[in-house]
Amino acid sequence: MERWGGFVYRHRRAVLLVSVLCLIASGVAIASGGQFKNSEHYNVESIRAFNLMSDQLPASNGTMFALILTSTSLEYTSSAFHAQVDGALSQLRADPRVTKVDTPYNSPAQTAHALVSSDGQGVIAIVHLNISFGDARKDFPSIRSEASSDSLSITAAGDPVIAYDFDASLAKDLQRSEVISLPLALILLLIVFGTGVAALLCLGVGVFAVAGGVGATLLLTHAMDVSTYAENVVTLIGLGVAIDYSLFVVNRFREELARGSSTEAAIRTTMATAGRAVAFSGITVAIGLGGMLFYTGTFLVSMGLAGALVVAVSVLYAVTFLPALLATLGSRVNRLPVPILQPRPFGRGLWHRLAVWVMKRPWSVLVPTLAVLLAAGIPFLSIKLANGDVTQLPPGTESRRGAELLQHNFPSAGQNAIPVVVQFAQPPTQPANIAAAYALSRRIAAIPGVASVQSYVDLDATFSVATYQQLYAQPATSLPATVRDELRSATGRSIAVLTVQTNYLPSSEPAHQLVRTIRSSDQVPGATVLVTGDTAFDIDLVDFMVGHTPAAIAFVVLTTFVVLLVLLRSLVLPLKAVLMNALSLSAAFGALVWVFQQGHLASVLGFTAEPLDPTIPVLLFCIVFGLSMDYEVFLLTRMQESYRRNGDNREAVAEGLERSGRLVTGAAAIMASVFIAFALASVVTIKSLGLGMAVAVIADATLVRALVVPALMRLLGRVNWWAPRWMRRRTEVAAVAHAA
Repeated sequence: MERWGGFVYRHRRAVLLVSVLCLIASGVAIASGGQFKNSEHYNVESIRAFNLMSDQLPASNGTMFALILTSTSLEYTSSAFHAQVDGALSQLRADPRVTKVDTPYNSPAQTAHALVSSDGQGVIAIVHLNISFGDARKDFPSIRSEASSDSLSITAAGDPVIAYDFDASLAKDLQRSEVISLPLALILLLIVFGTGVAALLCLGVGVFAVAGGVGATLLLTHAMDVSTYAENVVTLIGLGVAIDYSLFVVNRFREELARGSSTEAAIRTTMATAGRAVAFSGITVAIGLGGMLFYTGTFLVSMGLAGALVVAVSVLYAVTFLPALLATLGSRVNRLPVPILQPRPFGRGLWHRLAVWVMKRPWSVLVPTLAVLLAAGIPFLSIKLANGDVTQLPPGTESRRGAELLQHNFPSAGQNAIPVVVQFAQPPTQPANIAAAYALSRRIAAIPGVASVQSYVDLDATFSVATYQQLYAQPATSLPATVRDELRSATGRSIAVLTVQTNYLPSSEPAHQLVRTIRSSDQVPGATVLVTGDTAFDIDLVDFMVGHTPAAIAFVVLTTFVVLLVLLRSLVLPLKAVLMNALSLSAAFGALVWVFQQGHLASVLGFTAEPLDPTIPVLLFCIVFGLSMDYEVFLLTRMQESYRRNGDNREAVAEGLERSGRLVTGAAAIMASVFIAFALASVVTIKSLGLGMAVAVIADATLVRALVVPALMRLLGRVNWWAPRWMRRRTEVAAVAHAA
């Protein structure tokens, strides 16, 4: 890294030119755009069933959404109401993207009643589209604008509406967070550095890194499905990490200049110390994000890759673009001073006194601090997991209002469809298969909470098994049109789909219990029965995440331990670092459950309390584990430098905290401000990630690094620096070479 610093100094103009070209390339990638998409391809029952439907029922790929039309004075049976509905939908029906619109007025009698509200003053119009789901979510505003009425209230609901509202809300959240976090970061950087040039350098590198990360993520969308949350998370991680890395590099450069070093020598030393720490820190963050790769088939894989890309870009700019700028500026990095914010010279100041104070009474500090951190994590013991649904959106969004209207006013329709896929060895219209499907349908219909069952053996409540067998013994071409339509949409070469309608919200506990009951009563001799739909996805996702988490945690922890072992040349310090991260995570996880599951601060932050989405704890662990290691790396490397010089553990701890304490606190304040800005988001997933990460960083930089670490290192003494003889020899050689 020292040689690299010399290389950058000598070729600083070329490095700056390449950096600018990379920024331009990032802008081109952003301008070219990309389609974000949450995709699920992991091997669970609900996805296997969905794949069967997609393979054998082309109609099941059709996109649709609902429009709820309500009147304050008219009954749906009146001719005036009918005329108003037709008028509201006339332009929509003429749209070439719309294949048909089903209302109670043109639907079969057996299904029409489900499209009428319980008070008789509202109807549902099912809008069928001939475009893909991705196009539907993008074109939804233009399609929705074609349904209008001066006399009826119209509200949209359904998956394309939810997807569009998520996209719109995430875009607004991203803009709001950037507007809040960037000025806050600049103010905090001015406080840390006391000079405008140094502060603007760090902020500029942060913007460069985010642009590069977002551009790389958009390029990734052309090769694989990338989560809709990726852009927000990339910005969240990129701003925090890039500004932190820049802060440590700029601070070390200024420190070396203050010692009287030339610009070239300062660059070399900065890269050999802070640059090396940044590189290792980036590796630890990437390792944490790599834990998401264990959830193969879920959108977490794309999140992990996108996060790793922005971290790689942040490290790259921190060890190329930034030192090239510093080499060009030299002592001018201290220009634009803010007099009242000038930092004091390093010496035996506050952080040194704090370290000495802690080391004089290590047990008195360690025990109560650990108790506070562990107590903060207690709420996590009562965690409940459920896949996020429309309640992740703000209450005012149209899709959420539509879902609530369906739940309260249309109990017969059911807003949650649970497809039950029956796979036979022979075509489903065989007499024995008709009898089996008929019996299964009646068993399911008798389960409490089921509003209705729709299938090819549920056309008419008066039909018997024999009637259906006689009906389907005829050639398909001779069947009535409504029967042909049902047969085409609900059966395939070897499958039949029974669509169970319930009024339970997809992620609610009653809906979970209903799916479990269906799965326990779905035995059909000679056939395989699979349950899919949003609720089944929810159950299977939670089970999948829980099953794969131990391997992900083991990978992150063990790999991080090995990397820190190489960096610190100690067996004890890497183990201590991992345990310190666990304390920070404990506080963050406890805060997640206390706030978002138990509902504290719900009115302040504007969300609905509910079980946590199972991906949120995984995201928080994988992101925070690496980010928290940043401060551990910078703190311990400074302590290591001091210990190598004087061999005194107490002095190394005190000097390391003095040299990095103010910086770590400033970096944590900047990162926390970025995260808190995202905690103000309207989408609960981003809001919970922002809050959880802010809590983890604040706890890590204050209680853990300022109190627990020096107390524990005082108790361990020289054991902190113990390593096998072969490792010590390498360390001694490296130290001698560096001194020379």
